[in-house]
Amino acid sequence: MKILVLNSGSSSLKYQLIDSETEEVLAKGLAERIGVKGGGGRIIHQVAGNGKVEVNIDMANHDQAMNHVFELLTDPEKGALGSTRDISAVGHRVVHGGENFVNPTIVDDEVLKKIDEVSHLAPLHNPPNLEGIRACMRLMPGVPQVAVFDTAFHSTMPEHAYIYALPYKYYTDYGIRRYGFHGTSHKYVTGQALQILEKLGIAAENSRIITVHLGNGCSMAAVVGGKVVDTSMGMTPAEGLMMGTRSGDLDPAILLYLARELQATPDEIDEIINKKSGLLGVSGVSSDMRDVEAAAESGNRLAELALSIFCYRIKKYIGAYTAAMGGLDAIVFTGGIGENSANIRARVCTNLSFLGIEMDEEKNRTASGTADISSASSCVRILVIPTNEERMIARETAQVVASLERTLK
Repeated sequence: MKILVLNSGSSSLKYQLIDSETEEVLAKGLAERIGVKGGGGRIIHQVAGNGKVEVNIDMANHDQAMNHVFELLTDPEKGALGSTRDISAVGHRVVHGGENFVNPTIVDDEVLKKIDEVSHLAPLHNPPNLEGIRACMRLMPGVPQVAVFDTAFHSTMPEHAYIYALPYKYYTDYGIRRYGFHGTSHKYVTGQALQILEKLGIAAENSRIITVHLGNGCSMAAVVGGKVVDTSMGMTPAEGLMMGTRSGDLDPAILLYLARELQATPDEIDEIINKKSGLLGVSGVSSDMRDVEAAAESGNRLAELALSIFCYRIKKYIGAYTAAMGGLDAIVFTGGIGENSANIRARVCTNLSFLGIEMDEEKNRTASGTADISSASSCVRILVIPTNEERMIARETAQVVASLERTLK
């Protein structure tokens, strides 16, 4: 079964064509500057074993972008398909499913409506996600479209973990609660970690894992027996860890204070906490961890402070989640920073031996791909596991389609 995986942004479209049986990526690409005034659109397209091509072409909307993607996928020289009819299903990343969706779901008009109803909870993400779905529904009639939700993996959280200490009616009337994000990534690396732990004699149902997704956006999850019991992001992705440009945890009264002092509008406050804070805001250097680490190494005090805050927040969550789960079997580092920064991993795990967390410095320094960087005496496994959200979406899409086919039989 060939699955097309799509991640639709407001002006971009990422795609991968995956063979669901072998999980091989047959082709992948990125369409940029969709609907941007002045044009400048382009598609970077790559086929396994056949190199990369770049096509400069303006795209007024997601329909046009998808048409061009299909042309590339079926091109006699640059393509990976004889026809779009070879695509068995399309798996779509959807950021927010609210409480309506706790599993991957076949999309129909009713599902579209429900996704739209929770778009106010993710106004920058859900609307373009819907654009991609609608484009595929128009261009591929009869082909199953499956929505896979970032929030779904976190739906197992108990009520005491997801309800905020606000008047309860704000939850019932407005849906204000912790939802969590990066769920597809957390689910993928949890599955990989469970396989490693089972080989060490730790049964999946008894496992206690902390997954640490560190990229431009950062989040953590406490996972007991393969199910999330808490996660750091909240109603929006702004809560929790320090991130590239997001503040993470913040005294809410600060926002009121800033609004008064700066005479700022809600949109301006939103801009501060989501786009001007985090590594960028503290260091004044960059939102990119590589730039901040380089600046700190050269003596930049604020860059060093940014790194200290970043690692301290992660360390605090490790302690809190270990207490919440009643113990810990493994920590999983993933995401661009988690997979590639030995420095950040080392700083996070320093002085945690009282929790049974002891890192092997050499293993950490040389880690590549999936790796166990624990010391021989560590009671907790410290794992580096590259995430693969597209593979996870393809898996879940194939499972939903197979289930649908069995039902129809």
